[in-house]
Amino acid sequence: MARSQTKQKLQYSTSQLLNFSRDSYLERTSRPFYAIMFLLPFVLCYELGTMLVNTSELKHSQVRVVAFVWLQEWLRYLGYNGKLAWIAPPLVVILILLGLQLASRKQWYFQFGDVIPMVMECILLAVPLIVLSLFINNPSAATHSSEDLAAVVSRAGSLFGWGLQASTGGASSLLANIVTGIGAGIYEELVFRLILICVLMMIFQDLFGISHTKAIIGSIILSAALFSAHHHVVFIDGHFEKSSEFVMGAFIFRTVAGMYFAVLFAIRGFGITAGTHAFYDIIATLLNAVFFCA
Repeated sequence: MARSQTKQKLQYSTSQLLNFSRDSYLERTSRPFYAIMFLLPFVLCYELGTMLVNTSELKHSQVRVVAFVWLQEWLRYLGYNGKLAWIAPPLVVILILLGLQLASRKQWYFQFGDVIPMVMECILLAVPLIVLSLFINNPSAATHSSEDLAAVVSRAGSLFGWGLQASTGGASSLLANIVTGIGAGIYEELVFRLILICVLMMIFQDLFGISHTKAIIGSIILSAALFSAHHHVVFIDGHFEKSSEFVMGAFIFRTVAGMYFAVLFAIRGFGITAGTHAFYDIIATLLNAVFFCA
């Protein structure tokens, strides 16, 4: 009997830091299959948005989703060109999550009633980053005029570096920023959390023989630092390009945000983490638009 229970636990193991009660909301929504179902509308919005938004408006923002460009370049290197290289990145996300779902041996059903609570959770988890970004930009030092508040929010929103500059482009420019933010939420989390942390864990543990706890800490810090650095210097088309001016406050914020997302990923899984990142980007974009236009 005891052996049977042990076998059942092993069949339902997880690589996350916390194991929640089976079939509870926290356990269900941390499953890779839940991540696929929850993020599918985000993926479709990003793919359709890049087709529908005015090309001139999207061109500047699009290159900011460097993680998506990296996936495209890697696929082109493997021989996938044209439309397939554009469609393949979301397929990579789905295939990786399907592999993790199979490895986890968790259940495959999806309760659509969990969607709204997941959205609310992502929005609530994005709030600390909004507050932190405003704090780092020191809004208390500014006056109470709408222009100063707009500048603060604009700097706070642009800390992730994907083109939230104040713009007079109207609705089309706003939509371009929202679309790009959604893409950043999915593909940056794929590269810097789902892939990079797993690779770093293998390097630290298998290659250097570092303990599991130290490997986790090292992976979180290093992945966060690289996440922050890639917003200043990016590697595209075989060479390095300067993405944005180096500002210590922005670098620190992105590093802290990277650690926040890494811990969130370890506890709540990929779906909630990518959703939180996407909603942060969307909220920052809307705040920038509202305060700048006030």
